[in-house]
Amino acid sequence: MHRLFIAIRPPADIRARLLSVMGGVPGARWQDDDQLHLTLRFVGDTDPRRADDLAAALATIRFAPFPISLSGVGQFDRRGRIDALWAGVQPRDSLTQLHRKIDRACVDAGFPADQRAYLPHITLARFSRSGGMTDSFLSNNAALSSPPFLIDRFILFESHLTQAGARYDVGAVYPAAPQRL
Repeated sequence: MHRLFIAIRPPADIRARLLSVMGGVPGARWQDDDQLHLTLRFVGDTDPRRADDLAAALATIRFAPFPISLSGVGQFDRRGRIDALWAGVQPRDSLTQLHRKIDRACVDAGFPADQRAYLPHITLARFSRSGGMTDSFLSNNAALSSPPFLIDRFILFESHLTQAGARYDVGAVYPAAPQRL
């Protein structure tokens, strides 16, 4: 079985910016450089044949490159406890459109439609049962921003869960359509 997801890998300077704000929250398991990504669609455990079908369906997606920027931080709560800290991005419209195209390709490949609301973000930290106090982190990084960076591809990743955390391998890269002059 392959545990798959589709995401965007931010450029090195953006990842360095994110790494520079990480820290200071007890109980946080901070992402490392190799784990920083912006998820477009989580697929989950998939047999090899369906993974091939998905890869082929994703190859049919066409999109023009578009810019986004880091924009603030936030947290996800699950059942009243903090689950994750994340960095936001703006603008979201092009990412949402790309998410919809990817979700349609997943459905075409035999996967159920994504039922969750899509909130584009880059996970910075995850928490176990006992999350730390995040108020200081959130207030200190509320104005997190970056220069615009170009989204010109998305990636099909395979996730391997290990004792040291998740490891992500690139399965396929899907470039944006070339721009016509």
